[in-house]
Order: sequence, then structure tokens, then C-alpha cells
Amino acid sequence: MSPDSAAARRDQSFHLHPSTNLRTVLNEGPLVIARGEGVYVYDDQGKRYLEGMAGLWCASLGFSERRLADAAYRQMCELPFYHSFGGKVPAISTELAERLIGIAPTGMGKVLFANSGSEANDTAIKLAWYVNNALGRPRKKKIISRQRAYHGVTIATGSLTGLAFAHDDFDLPIARILHTDAPHYYRGAHAGESEEAFAARLAANLEALILREGPDTVAAFFAEPVMGAGGVIVPPATYFDRIQPILKKYDILFVVDEVICGFGRTGKMFGSQTFNLEPDMITVAKALSAGYLPISATLVSNAIYEILLAQSDKLGIFGHGYTYSSHPVPAAVALETLKIYEERDIVAAVGRVGPRLQAAIRNHAAHPLVGEARGIGLIGAVELVRDKATKESFAPKAGVAAYLVRRAQHHGAIFRNMPGDIVAFSPPLVISDAEIDDMMECFGKALDETWAMVKEKGLA
Repeated sequence: MSPDSAAARRDQSFHLHPSTNLRTVLNEGPLVIARGEGVYVYDDQGKRYLEGMAGLWCASLGFSERRLADAAYRQMCELPFYHSFGGKVPAISTELAERLIGIAPTGMGKVLFANSGSEANDTAIKLAWYVNNALGRPRKKKIISRQRAYHGVTIATGSLTGLAFAHDDFDLPIARILHTDAPHYYRGAHAGESEEAFAARLAANLEALILREGPDTVAAFFAEPVMGAGGVIVPPATYFDRIQPILKKYDILFVVDEVICGFGRTGKMFGSQTFNLEPDMITVAKALSAGYLPISATLVSNAIYEILLAQSDKLGIFGHGYTYSSHPVPAAVALETLKIYEERDIVAAVGRVGPRLQAAIRNHAAHPLVGEARGIGLIGAVELVRDKATKESFAPKAGVAAYLVRRAQHHGAIFRNMPGDIVAFSPPLVISDAEIDDMMECFGKALDETWAMVKEKGLA
């Protein structure tokens, strides 16, 4: 162990770890990651791990793309910081905005940059409120999200998030945030109910919620094309086809959270294109810079921009933004990232290797522990159950998926377990067929070892 690594382990108690059991990491210490190469990362002992989650769904180009490091260095030397307040803007940020709008789904017109997906979604909430004030609709402020959604952890976006860990003892959700059904067919469908019938029922439930609250009080609906941290939930057939007309009927803004799905993850450049969505706003982050530097963006339609423009005339200012909005260094890295996506045709690359990952995931569907294996493109999950026939889950305290993830890490692959004993896969988009095979071999070993543990402890 190097001296620096030894210090990292000694001083881990000074690091307040996000989304972590604090007692466990205090007692056992963290896994200290020292470097990365391709789709692999290495700990401070030199052990190699295939990063099956691309970090946090974001390291789309792996962990050693020199062009991104060079782009950051060049920009640091040329203009290390500038802002976009008061009619100023870094030159590199204008290039990024133009390229981003050029590849975005039809109808997007302007970009407001920030630092994280949480901030991008927080901005979208504020814009929904601002727009309705501008239109003389001060009561139209409620935001509808979905159970199991993940949109961030700020006070507002943590409220949008439909997962208990983001709410418990944080006094969330705040007022004016509502939640409708998760489109989780495996868990939510009635016996014998088709995907289409399930989607129709969820759409009817959404409309009923809008009518109960009053359409004149509902401003926006937020949705991820594929729900990520909620369990990699792929929408059932016809779901968005049924949801979108309801939003248009009641003049409710549609905000599509592409923080995980954007930039090729689902097999097209945006999840909106995979599922034929027509958003009023889109939020992006993570793979925008391949995770190399913090940057996010809220994209708004031309129609919304015209409202913002008129309201700025009225008030004398558009009073929103961050110190690091349009920061030139992350902007330079993001611009280079988008160039790499185009040059290497990353969408086609996902189209080539995605089916291999999906087949490998589904090959485990018959395993005694697996209730459902699901996914699309280069994102997927398996949901572990105590009883396949009844879909009965394990008790949360049993920690079955957490055990599986630890065993996979022992074998050299990093995955993520999520509430409901769900194990997710979201490798870098540059992963090869052979690397997918290696990753899934580690998973298979861990799955079998987990089944042995479950039998040994009488959990099933």
C-alpha cells in the first residue's frame, strides 16, 4: 500500500459518504479506488475491477480517455473560469450549447448549464413555476413524479424522487409534489394483465390524479425514459403513448429526465427517441462529459424560451443561474465527449454490444433467485426474489442483493444493489463483447454463491 493510500484508509472517517451505510463504512473502511484504465478501475492494493456501473451510470467512455484530459488541460490554460451572467459567456460554452441542441430531440431551443442532474431537475421545477406565473396561472404549480423515480437529492428534486431513502427523516417530500404509479409491470400488473392493459390502467390513474387535484393546479410531469436508480424499470408497451396525450389535454409540461438515459445508453442518442417522447424540457448530466467533470444542462423548447424571453422583458432580468453555469473547463470536456460520440458512432456501438448484454442478463432468468431479468441497450437489472412463483421478496434486513454485489466485487466486477434486491448493470458504452462476457461471468459466480448462502441460512 502506498503512503497516500494508507492515509486514505486512515482518514476515511473524515469522509461523509453519500448513499452509504455510515456504520458499515466506518467499521470496515471504504474500497479506495486509485486509478482507471478502459472499463476497469484499480484499488489501492492493485486489484482490478470491471466497472459494471460505469461509476454512477456516467463513465460512458471508460476511465482513461486521454482526449478528455487533454481538452480539460487546454481549456485550463486558455480560460480556467468564466461565467454566463450579465450577457457574458465563455466561448467554449456557446460551442457546446450549439452542438447539444443540434443532437437533441426535435423542438429543443435553448440550454441552461449547471453542475449536476439534481440541479438540472431543480431548474426544470423552477422554470415550470416561472412559466405558469408568466402565463397568469399562479395556481398551476403542482409537480407529478412517479413512485420509484429518481430525479436527485436537493430539497425539491429529492421530493420528486419516489424512493424512501431520499425522504426518510429529511422532511421530504415538500408540498406541491405528487407521485403516481411506477410503470413496473413485474410488480404492478394484475394477474393475467397484459402490458398494454397495465399501461392503460396507469394512464387512467394519472388522469384521475390530475382531475382530483384540479388540472389548473398541475404544472408538470417528470419521467425518466427508463427508471434508473428505482430498479432499471423499462416502461411497458404503449405506456408513454398513453401518458403523453393526457399531459397535452390538461396543458401539463412534460419534463424528461435523461440524466441516465441520454447519450446512447438505451440504444439511441436519447431515451426520448427510443420511446418517441415529445418533451417540453429535457435534463442531462452524467454522460454529457462521460463523467469526467461535473456538468449538467436543462434544455427548453422554443415555445418555453419565448415565454422566458417575454417575462424577462417584464421583470428586467431572468433571475436564475449558478456561478458555474457554463464553466468553460467542464464545457470543453463535454464538447470533446460529444465529438467522440459522433466520431466513434457510439449509438451504433451500443447497438452492436447491447444485445449481448441483454441476452446474458436474460440467461439468468431461470435461476432460482431471479424473479425478473430486464433491460434495454446497455442498461439492465435482475430482481432477486425469495419465491419465483409468488414474487415474494426477501426481508430487507437479509441483504441478499448486497451480498451478491460483495461476492461479485470479490470476483472482480462492480455492480450496484438497489432497494427491492435489484442488481443493476450499466457498463461503459465502450465495453467489448469479451468484457461483457467477463463481467457476466463474475455475476454468475456471485449469483450461485448467493443462492448457496440463502439455502444455508434458510432464507428461502
